[in-house]
Amino acid sequence: MAEVRDIKQAESGRRKIDWVERNMPVVGRLESEFVASRPFAGVRFAVSVHMEAKTARLIRAIRAGGGEVTAAGCNPLSTQDDVAAALADEGVEVFAWHDETPDEYRRHLVQALGAAPNIVIDDGGDLAALLHTEKRDLAAHVVGGCEETTTGINRLVILERDGLLMYPVIAVNSADCKHLFDNRYGTGQSVWDGINRTTNLIAAGKTVVVAGYGWCGKGVALRAKGMGAKVVVTEIDPIKAAEAWMDGHEVMPMDRACEVGDIFITVTGCSKVIAGRHFERMKDGAVLCNAGHFDVEIDIPALEGLASEVADQRQNIRAYRLVDGRRLNLLARGRLVNLASGDGHPAEIMDMSFAIQLLSAKYLVENGGALEKKVVKLPDELDRLVAQYKLESMGVKIDALTAEQEKYLYSWNLHI
Repeated sequence: MAEVRDIKQAESGRRKIDWVERNMPVVGRLESEFVASRPFAGVRFAVSVHMEAKTARLIRAIRAGGGEVTAAGCNPLSTQDDVAAALADEGVEVFAWHDETPDEYRRHLVQALGAAPNIVIDDGGDLAALLHTEKRDLAAHVVGGCEETTTGINRLVILERDGLLMYPVIAVNSADCKHLFDNRYGTGQSVWDGINRTTNLIAAGKTVVVAGYGWCGKGVALRAKGMGAKVVVTEIDPIKAAEAWMDGHEVMPMDRACEVGDIFITVTGCSKVIAGRHFERMKDGAVLCNAGHFDVEIDIPALEGLASEVADQRQNIRAYRLVDGRRLNLLARGRLVNLASGDGHPAEIMDMSFAIQLLSAKYLVENGGALEKKVVKLPDELDRLVAQYKLESMGVKIDALTAEQEKYLYSWNLHI
């Protein structure tokens, strides 16, 4: 059973999946190992990740290892219908289509949990939220979960803090081979890919306001600077703000940045980062977009309340005309611009992230029963294994310590 928009689109989706498969060698190497060892034999997976080609590659690898998969998207606008159709055509119970209504989105998540999963792979924590509320009966079957992104981990940490977390969860986003690469280089490139292909405007010479200077914000700012933009960073964390300043960016509150920005990109995980008072002071033609997980960082209801006219300018650009004649342009309805207006992170980046997902799932299958019901970090040796496999796939060699060097590094009294 599956619920997709049009199964006839399967061939188009298959071509997309085959393309990324050729560019995800680490996942391919793990898949080859899993075909022999079958670590997921008899294990039921529920997957809620952006339903596009790299996610389909992850699902193929899980199935190659013996896993049974039901899947849904994790954002109403990020599903690619042809990819969902391709998975359904391959026998995956996938419940997703592009531009889901809130009711459809929720129904698809519930359907993905219908097989009583043992392993939950989440991006944003929506499956976990259901399992800890109305689907608590299914949580008894869950050995453990894997959470892909910062927003989801934050939700799970709060559950743990309150003593409510019902199963152990691997914080995939905390792995070095995830956040140092996916969040920085993946987000940095894919956000600008989404902006550029949607607007067809130049970044050079413009002032780009990046709200939030975590790893994702660092990547977005880095790419903006590289394209010749002047970058302004807004932050609430003094350490991150100091880092942004020393990276060469201007730092100021949003109350000031709203007056100088040409392009605004929110990447904080918080709500109402750009609010009504900011819209009232923005330049005519300002572009607003979000790269955080949920569509709450830009206060869209406030923007709608200020508008005298709303009209679509081109695909994924909605202009809000204010009473004084200024137009503010919102991309992708405030959803993740890199996925709602693009193809998401590059395949080579998701190769590392989804390799971490595969090893996290394998670790849970092997050790989940002995883990506390907490948010836990993937063992460092598995994190380093992904880096090693990635370097080998690129033909890159590095140095190794000699016995004498190891003795020097791991002894305390050699200088006396």
